[in-house]
Amino acid sequence: MGISPEWAPPGVDPDQPSVARVHDALLGGTENFAADRAVARRLKDAVPEIVDLVWCNRAFIGRVVDYLVREAGIRQIIDLGAGLPTIENTHEVAQFADPAIRVVYVDLDPMVELHAKQLLQANEHALAITADARDVDAVLGHPGVAQLIDFSRPVAVMMIGLLHLFPDSDDPHSLVAQYMQPLAHGSHLAASNMMVSQNPQAKALEAMLLATMGLGFFRTRESITRYFAGMELVEPGVVHFPEWRPEERHSEGLATWEQLLLGGVARKP
Repeated sequence: MGISPEWAPPGVDPDQPSVARVHDALLGGTENFAADRAVARRLKDAVPEIVDLVWCNRAFIGRVVDYLVREAGIRQIIDLGAGLPTIENTHEVAQFADPAIRVVYVDLDPMVELHAKQLLQANEHALAITADARDVDAVLGHPGVAQLIDFSRPVAVMMIGLLHLFPDSDDPHSLVAQYMQPLAHGSHLAASNMMVSQNPQAKALEAMLLATMGLGFFRTRESITRYFAGMELVEPGVVHFPEWRPEERHSEGLATWEQLLLGGVARKP
């Protein structure tokens, strides 16, 4: 059961599904409307493993954040397209290692900021803002971001589960470069994209995303790797999510749906 349309905060159209709320519905959350649940049902009908895929995305985020703070020494993170709070959120994983780590959540859906504020009430090192990730100046120049983030020091920019939402006309490669260009040396990028595949499941998912939300632009491995142009890729490079520094090694190979998720982490020299 989700929330009633009457509870929609300003700026939220309960009849228009959002990526953040559809993800919430897929994960069994309650911060979603009927329109979001309808899309979630259609996605599950098209690709029954979609829930596993979303959880795989969450697990990848957790491993990436753990690497950034424990091995790369990052103490500031900007999480773009963060989505609604779930479990093991970016700030929770990061601040478990060091409570002083600073985290900014950015999402287009005002509900993300609303619920994150409740979660972060007593957390002076984390905040959430409502902004379009494609507007780099609005994000990096936001007063809250400018107050929390010291741009003279390394920052990690996370664009996981985000870039496949943007068509080529938005030039996502240029968008990545615009975020990384002003950042200090030693900053990191964590990014991903759904990968083009001839597999029927992949085609069904891409078609359903475009049909239900007008979003979902799968790209080739070469195109995804270009997000990290000019940076030093962290081992094991640009790989399928389960292959990126897994906690346990699996010998049985990747499931078909796991082959749709490609991402990596790189350091700005």
